[in-house]
Amino acid sequence: MKKSVFLGTLSAAALVAGIAGAATLDDVRSRGELICGVNVGLTGFGAPDANGNYQGFDVAICKAVAAAVLGDASKVKYVPTTGETRFTALASGEVDLLVRNSTWTFSRDNDLKFDFVAVNYYDGQGFMVKKDLGVTSAKELDGATVCIQTGTTTELNLADFFKANNMSYTPVTVADDSEGQRQYLAGACDAYTTDASGLAASRATMPDAESHIILPEIISKEPLGPLVRHGDNQWGDIVRWTYFALVAAEEYGVTSANIEEV
Repeated sequence: MKKSVFLGTLSAAALVAGIAGAATLDDVRSRGELICGVNVGLTGFGAPDANGNYQGFDVAICKAVAAAVLGDASKVKYVPTTGETRFTALASGEVDLLVRNSTWTFSRDNDLKFDFVAVNYYDGQGFMVKKDLGVTSAKELDGATVCIQTGTTTELNLADFFKANNMSYTPVTVADDSEGQRQYLAGACDAYTTDASGLAASRATMPDAESHIILPEIISKEPLGPLVRHGDNQWGDIVRWTYFALVAAEEYGVTSANIEEV
């Protein structure tokens, strides 16, 4: 059963990659490289390691798609994108695929004309503050300055949360997680808000991590996932079934070391 389910999923991805004739697939094959839009730097999801090689949860999808289409997981060019530049990069064709902790929303699906192929991580927006601020709840942040990324769902969520709790705040806008962390650590804001996973990732890289706390409130639901351009259905199928193959492989314990034995 394990073998039939996994190989069936893997075969579906390979079959779709073999028969697809949409423009994106042709472009990827002709250049011999997948161009993947990723985060500027978010530990655990997409960030360059000490040698400058991108690693992370989202990056693994880029590698898997390259392996499915080109037969080589290393044939990927990673293009760092911010909250403001990521969708333009995908819409313009600068990248073939965007895998950058992006929330699946109605407007992005319909107005921006993108197709989210799956949800690979369910997240929620939270807040991080320094312990010495003396705050234990986000409802104690009335009048605070808050570092927040522009071009993201977090902006609206933040405004809604403060309005619902009759509080005021001053936004300190940043372009990406890396800048958000720098501004927060420099004291430019009292609190930093983004997806809870992003807060945990940022905190883990801080030299004094124990001096910062992630507040208990989760103020939104953020279904994150990879996305492609609308209308390129066959390319979307390739990415979707490649992702499903990864999920099946993890569920059944299939790895590169034991694939021949499954």
